[in-house]
Amino acid sequence: MFACIGYATESADQPLGPFSFERRDVGPTDVRIEISYCGVCHSDLHTARNEWKNTVYPCLPGHEIVGKVVEVGGEVTKFKLGDLAGVGCMVESCRTCASCQEGLEQYCENGFVGTYNGVEKQTGKVTFGGYSKEIVVDEAFVLRLPENLDLAAVAPLLCAGITTYSPLRHWKVGPGQKVGIVGLGGLGHMGVKLAHAMGAHVVLFTTSPNKVDDAKKLGADEVVISKDPDQMGAHAGSFDFILDCVAAQHDINEYLGLLKRDATLCQVGAPEDPLAVAVFSLIFKRRNFAGSLIGGIAETQEMLDFCGEHGITSEIEIIPIADIETAYSRMLKSDVKYRFVIDMATLKAAA
Repeated sequence: MFACIGYATESADQPLGPFSFERRDVGPTDVRIEISYCGVCHSDLHTARNEWKNTVYPCLPGHEIVGKVVEVGGEVTKFKLGDLAGVGCMVESCRTCASCQEGLEQYCENGFVGTYNGVEKQTGKVTFGGYSKEIVVDEAFVLRLPENLDLAAVAPLLCAGITTYSPLRHWKVGPGQKVGIVGLGGLGHMGVKLAHAMGAHVVLFTTSPNKVDDAKKLGADEVVISKDPDQMGAHAGSFDFILDCVAAQHDINEYLGLLKRDATLCQVGAPEDPLAVAVFSLIFKRRNFAGSLIGGIAETQEMLDFCGEHGITSEIEIIPIADIETAYSRMLKSDVKYRFVIDMATLKAAA
């Protein structure tokens, strides 16, 4: 074990602050990464404050990790010292179930190991995430990063990017399709960029008229103000696919009614309370209401390569680690365009 520093919280009602702990030593197949930047995901806030009622304390969040390789195990073949490397939402899975064998580790039938708030197989201890100086991860769960993109702006791709890319790819979004993205937040803005790069006709749905210009700059061909019944009605029964990125309560039936026959609405935003689905929104046109969770390691690498080829990154605001609680407060007010990213060089001073 070796000493490490980070930012963590000891309980749901305590702010995050400096925290000293130990990482495991590098094993034969491990990669040790010095973290340069870590994105701030809404899941970090949910977990730190135990809103999902499963947090193990102390809790050290962060699963949008980018940095440089500073040590590799003797059996590592994919990385060498100095390489750019990333770690997303998972650091391990069973590797043997049907989902893992198909490269769908996010659906591991025995449960994947989260980058934080999971149980590390090698030590049996709780996993600590990317709000820290370094991390040690098996190379099978480490990702290569495009060298042509801004490193800080790549970090959110490891959660927000793959969360939107995976369903767009699964439902074969591409040229000739009309695709809706609901919400222009941390997830939604990535959905717009990716669907546009895939060649679809992209329509952004928002409740905020002040987001129209931003949406078009990011790649939306049209913007619909979802509070306007006339604007919504004009698109009835016309969409091949809709990706719903909204985590707040909303009427999902308004969007289901916009789908063509046999088309799909996929939910990636996670509202706290269940969404009420009217059966008649589905059965008359044989519509599908689906969900999707991040992506497997191979697909996440594919997404990063795709973003490198198309020059896609997240829109970010860089913050020092000491401002994490302020960032959480602003995130709750949707006061960020569109993801916070922590400059981990600020950790030493804060700790």
